[in-house]
Amino acid sequence: MAFKQLSTTYISRHKYFTAREDSYETATGKIVDPYFVVELPTSACAMAITEDNKVILVSQYRYPVNEVFLELPGGFVDEGEQPNHAVARELLEETGYSFNSFQYLGITTANPGVLNNFTYFYLALGGRKTAEQKLDSNEEIEIILKPLEEARMLLQQHGIRQSMHALCLFYGFDFLEKMKV
Repeated sequence: MAFKQLSTTYISRHKYFTAREDSYETATGKIVDPYFVVELPTSACAMAITEDNKVILVSQYRYPVNEVFLELPGGFVDEGEQPNHAVARELLEETGYSFNSFQYLGITTANPGVLNNFTYFYLALGGRKTAEQKLDSNEEIEIILKPLEEARMLLQQHGIRQSMHALCLFYGFDFLEKMKV
């Protein structure tokens, strides 16, 4: 017997935040009621490297934790859009950079106990400034370019505290190391 959803009641429905209260039956017959789920769109981010081997980081204020974070560029995947196209679009919008190539690095979920979305990771190479930023109305993003070793040190010294972005950087640096061999 598989897990079986018994009921769903939506508490909030919004493009970027949907919450629901479910009940379900486990494989052993246990009823779990209530169980809360936050639905979010799929997202994508990239360890983006410029033509002169600098990592593009973005600095922005994050209201839920009342802090400014150093992060990777990225964002939500639009409905019907492929994650690799979404990350290229987000990089151009947030940074104004276009890239020669993209390498898929992996996929993760931030908190599968509550959140239902996944985040795709990419390594973007050969970035060139080709446009101005085209930010969403709620975005104020400062672009910060760091040489590869400085970005690695930031990661190792916990300067990148957005967990999914830190994981993308770990995968990106691992990929780059394997390319050297």
